[in-house]
Amino acid sequence: MMNYKRADRVAALIKEEVSQIILHEIKDPDIGFLTITKVRLSSDLKYAKIYYSVLGEEKNRSQAKNALDRSLKYIRSQVGHRINLRLVPSLEFFYDDSAAYADHIEQLLQKIKQEKSSL
Repeated sequence: MMNYKRADRVAALIKEEVSQIILHEIKDPDIGFLTITKVRLSSDLKYAKIYYSVLGEEKNRSQAKNALDRSLKYIRSQVGHRINLRLVPSLEFFYDDSAAYADHIEQLLQKIKQEKSSL
């Protein structure tokens, strides 16, 4: 059996609960197609960085960030009710651009492949 740090296990729980809260309870249309990609939790369980991605352009990302910021207190209170912790971590949302970066790299590789095949 593998040993995982408690912070990793709690981060996985937070990711699941925040995803469910956003999907089923937050009715803000500015959130759009948002996915929680990962949660990084400090080892003392006081601070959680929640990374998300959004389909669409920069406008969609800024609207989603504003909607998440507006819903932050509600999301934190719901996480506190659902996960049995002595102290509910402080939550902060960050845009995760790794999917967009991977797509960019894929496009570059396809372009190189096309140029190579045309030679």
